[in-house]
Amino acid sequence: MQATTTTAPVNGEHQPSRTPLTGWLAVASVMWGIFVIVTTEILPIGLLTSIGSSFTVSDGMAGLMMTMPGFLAAVSAPLVTVATARFDRRLMLCVFMFLLALANFLAAVAPDYWLVLASRVLVGITIGGFWSIGAGLAERLVPPASVGRATAVIFSAVPLGSVLGVPAGTLIGDLAGWRTAFTVMGALTVGVLVMLVLFVPPLPPAQATRLSVLSGLVRGAATRFALLLTFLVVLAHFGTYTYVTPFLEQVTHASGGLITTFLLLFGAAGILGNFLGGAWVGRYPRTVFGLAAALIAAVTLLLPALGRWETGAVLLLIVWGVAYGAVPVASQTWFAKAAPHAPEAASVLFTASFQATISLGALTGGVLLDRASPSVVMLLGGCVAVLAVLAAGGRLVRPGRDARP
Repeated sequence: MQATTTTAPVNGEHQPSRTPLTGWLAVASVMWGIFVIVTTEILPIGLLTSIGSSFTVSDGMAGLMMTMPGFLAAVSAPLVTVATARFDRRLMLCVFMFLLALANFLAAVAPDYWLVLASRVLVGITIGGFWSIGAGLAERLVPPASVGRATAVIFSAVPLGSVLGVPAGTLIGDLAGWRTAFTVMGALTVGVLVMLVLFVPPLPPAQATRLSVLSGLVRGAATRFALLLTFLVVLAHFGTYTYVTPFLEQVTHASGGLITTFLLLFGAAGILGNFLGGAWVGRYPRTVFGLAAALIAAVTLLLPALGRWETGAVLLLIVWGVAYGAVPVASQTWFAKAAPHAPEAASVLFTASFQATISLGALTGGVLLDRASPSVVMLLGGCVAVLAVLAAGGRLVRPGRDARP
């Protein structure tokens, strides 16, 4: 049965559904949408070599499958959201999920590598559009008292995609080929599309998102502070975590099976961190952000020394997982509090900054890895995380400019 929602506007804004069951089913649908997006985005990590071999391209060329979606998402987040500002948000979520299914099926049957890259263009557009709309929908789907928990549920899809999606996709690729992995992802995406149609209520745009609104938000001190914190923390994380496998291979000397176990533990810890962050970030956003950055700094700075032993490495990875698990929900909440009058525009800035920094961090870490060592990558990432700690404490912002969300 189609979920319903209150349509009468109050103070000019569309009000959320107050029916607990339908509201949480809608939240779950958005969560699974982000899950399939995250899984599709990072699925090539475990299939990179086999895909490259299929098309006789180098690993570096195959790596374009990872760098393209992030940059495209950063560009498409504002452009696509503005272009579709007057359309029902449920309709747009469904359109983006259809594009993602198409991207997965296209990759699965692509006879040429350039068609695989074309599918990744669709993935990037989907990330930018779906995240920008979906990340800030919690307040329109559940009562105000449940918004923090609902946001945490939505963002649990990020570590969940890493814990379940990527290992499962890699296993399917090993057993039946990488094309089968993309086919299965396409079928799962179609299932999520059906959930969105059934459970998400009609969501007329509460406020049209225009480029002038976005530029106005960027001029605000609180929004710029959110951009700074997100940039530093995400740069520190993805500049290091992207290359944690080479570190575990070359420094810890862990076996392939043990590395898989370590990364699964990291992801499980990330789920815990996501819900812990979601429980506290509404009241203590600065503390949550600062503590997450401090833990990431401590882990990456200690890894070159303690990560030489398997016990030290796994303990630090668990702490790292808990810390980073809180980052997406903390960042989204900070942007939302910085612009309470324009929640969708805040989500656009969150998505664009997050995705652009993911790609920049991965590229920067790769350049450093080629010229130095995994330990140097960890140390420099730790230094960036220290800057994030100082920023969260107000040490990098001039007095009077550190606007609290």
